[in-house]
Amino acid sequence: MLTESERQVLKEWNEFIKTVPPSVQGLRTNYGKWSEQQNKDLPAIGSYEENVTLRAGLAADVAVPKDPGPHPVLLYIHGGGWIAGNARTHKKVAAELAARGYLTFNLDYRLAPENPFPAGLDDCVFAANWISENAKRWNGDPNRMAVGGDSAGGNLAAAAAIVLNGKSGGPKFKAAVLIYGVFDIPASIERAKQTGTGLTEQVAQAYLGASYQAVWNDPRVSPVRGLAKGSMPPSFIICGTNDDLLPDSRALAEAMKQAGIEHELHVVDEMPHAFMQMGALSDCRKGFSLISNFLARHL
Repeated sequence: MLTESERQVLKEWNEFIKTVPPSVQGLRTNYGKWSEQQNKDLPAIGSYEENVTLRAGLAADVAVPKDPGPHPVLLYIHGGGWIAGNARTHKKVAAELAARGYLTFNLDYRLAPENPFPAGLDDCVFAANWISENAKRWNGDPNRMAVGGDSAGGNLAAAAAIVLNGKSGGPKFKAAVLIYGVFDIPASIERAKQTGTGLTEQVAQAYLGASYQAVWNDPRVSPVRGLAKGSMPPSFIICGTNDDLLPDSRALAEAMKQAGIEHELHVVDEMPHAFMQMGALSDCRKGFSLISNFLARHL
């Protein structure tokens, strides 16, 4: 049962959702302000290095665990509808993962609409290759690397895993953490038309460009449509019952079951979208424990 303080946290989230401006810049500004409140009281970790350059125009924050290592490695991809968010909005998420022993690269990938698909995904794939070559700088073990992300970042995490598993060489993720992601864009858009909430055509068009319908069945865009045995590593999926994207998580879990991909699905009562950024919620803290336990079994 939710405490009164937890209900207040959820109330503030609902108020934020209702007041999001229609413009891209307005969304970015408001999401940044909301995230500032969630990034207070960071857990103690070894170090947090901001704006580490991976290549020109691409950087990541690096959250380093306290223990000497060698550390298992996690590439983390933030949410924000492909058009908002950055490594700063998800600083506490990265720190929470580092506090549990995972060398976490919190990626600042290029955002749409300035950089439409596949720019952000290309950045994620490049980052995986860069991390596999450079993780040892922070005593990370590149042979124990996972990928994770929330919302649009969950979409990119799944897509990056599919892309890398489709290559004959290069790094391969040992596990994936998929937090209330968008995994079937056409189905999500259709639901939004019926309910008035969720993923809109405007957001899809901002991410994919004017010809978005021509690519929305591409597995790099809708990962649920490209699953086959071996196409993805063991995957952890989590979503709340009050999240418009819950059907995406359920659909992905079912598709993984049909494809014979190891996975586990966690559906959390009363939790909305973005609850894993809300450290004041006990279910957020439980979620990190579940993620840590899952990764420990696979890395």
